[in-house]
Amino acid sequence: MANLTISMSKIRKILRMNSQGRSTRFIAAQIESSRNTVRKYLAVLKKSGFTFEEVNNLNDKELEDLFGKTRENNQPSSRMQSMLRCFPHVDKELKKTGMNRQLLWEAYIKEFPDGYKYTQFCTYYNQWKTRVNPTMHMDHKAGDKLYVDFAGEKMNYTDKETGEVIEVEVFVAILGASQLTYVEAVMSQQKEDFIAACENTLHFIGGVPAAIVPDNLKAAVTKSSRYEPTLNETFEDFADHYGTTILPARAYRPRDKALVEGAVKIIYTKVYAPLNKHIYHSLSELNTAIWQALEVHNSQLLKGRNYSRRLQFEEIERQTLAPLPVLRYQFKKHFYARVIKNGHVNLGPDKHYYSVPYRFIGKRVKLLYSRTIVEIYSNYERIALHPREKNPYGYTTDKEHMASAHRFKSDWTPDMFLNWAASIHEDVRLYILQILERKQHPEQAYKSCLGVLGFAKKAGNERLIMACQRGLSYGLYSYKTIQTILENKMDNYEESIFADELPMPDHGNIRGKDYYK
Repeated sequence: MANLTISMSKIRKILRMNSQGRSTRFIAAQIESSRNTVRKYLAVLKKSGFTFEEVNNLNDKELEDLFGKTRENNQPSSRMQSMLRCFPHVDKELKKTGMNRQLLWEAYIKEFPDGYKYTQFCTYYNQWKTRVNPTMHMDHKAGDKLYVDFAGEKMNYTDKETGEVIEVEVFVAILGASQLTYVEAVMSQQKEDFIAACENTLHFIGGVPAAIVPDNLKAAVTKSSRYEPTLNETFEDFADHYGTTILPARAYRPRDKALVEGAVKIIYTKVYAPLNKHIYHSLSELNTAIWQALEVHNSQLLKGRNYSRRLQFEEIERQTLAPLPVLRYQFKKHFYARVIKNGHVNLGPDKHYYSVPYRFIGKRVKLLYSRTIVEIYSNYERIALHPREKNPYGYTTDKEHMASAHRFKSDWTPDMFLNWAASIHEDVRLYILQILERKQHPEQAYKSCLGVLGFAKKAGNERLIMACQRGLSYGLYSYKTIQTILENKMDNYEESIFADELPMPDHGNIRGKDYYK
């Protein structure tokens, strides 16, 4: 440290190499000290008037008296103490985006004009940081990364009814910049529990970091790779929902996640140790105790600093996190099926059918379904989205998915046919109403109505109106009746099928064949 006397053996080396004609640069490199330190001791030697041989014959006590005693209790100078007091603030400010050491040194030298130059400032800062936290090798930017992992040691709770001791996994997450830590006990390391714990972490910190760094566990990574690991599809979907990125740590590279590894070791002391003294009877009860111990841990001052993880998070990191989405993520399962000829696909677990655009008929599609929604994909393109229904053998249909003819058929209702008929004439509407009331099956009635109304285009509105009036007078209500009336030339009306079935209508001296002219 500056202004402290170095060891007597190093002083003797300086004097010996100087007597041998070595340069100041060479001597400084050999004793691993600065050139200014070497010059200082050579200046003392020159000022004393002694030769090297005379000084070398002195014992260590005499040599110490000559070159200056160490300060009492090795206390640094006031100049050094002023700089050391700045380092916790420097360390915290460096985590902010856009901040660097040059800017912080300029602020330091402005406050302490007689302070250290930039190179010494950086050197002493590195020494301070190594001494305060020797395991931190990376500078973490605020809001940049959230490291997640499972602890190696499990926790447990005891079933109150059976007395069975149930072991649970412990999920640990830590923010890189503030080191704010989150811990939760979960039933397994499966993706449902893992993703739920990650989501709870985001809501605990109240925002979303730029990236989440998991280990290569199966719930996060399907296939590990040094360059392009294959992410678990559901976990990637979770990341998309929250607008963040997944950056898996490299396999067999513990330094990539050293921060969370260190957090796990701390949690063993701060959470495991106090909680192991008690018995808990449910997972929720265990987690409540974990979160209480965790809050104490996050609120404790960091070693060598005048602030805690929580204070550092609130000051430098909370505002850098992206906002949480309005809705929480819904865990999705997937199912593969083929689109049947009616344009629907069957979700096997529910035995319910959902429509897709008719052009996908016959193709194999993928269904992603959650508790409330069903998404249908073809070649990574989402082709349909439906609310989830669980009534077996039911159909959920989006009219836009259907071909035009099918779409028209799906719109068939009594009101549709009655309105259509009324637009032609009131007698046509009355005739259609009679068909609808007399048919036992709706589809059979709709087909008859469609056939009757279709004659408006073939025979014209006027002829259809008169045919419906004639049909009403005979009390026969069917498509076949209107067809026969319209096709009959009425030249042999008395011999038509109606002659045997019905009396001739009374229209005065107007014969039937003239009625339809």
